Amino acid sequence: MATRLYLQAFADAAEEPHNYLRRHLGGDWGDVSEGDREENEHSLAQGFRLLSAYTLHNGTRFWIITEADRSVTTFLLPEEY
Repeated sequence: MATRLYLQAFADAAEEPHNYLRRHLGGDWGDVSEGDREENEHSLAQGFRLLSAYTLHNGTRFWIITEADRSVTTFLLPEEY
């Protein structure tokens, strides 16, 4: 899933979202705090929600969130949360 604002941000930056999805799926959580990084590692083992944070080349920050049951991964801007 991707929000409308997220899609516009990627279009404005002329970047490819698949590169960031590969990072998220590979356990590269991007620009998260050490606490969030540890929480993601715990969440992998326990089946909880995963959060990655990245910044586009134009400075726009966005998140990728995978739900605990792994049914949905959503791309969104932090202000949309």
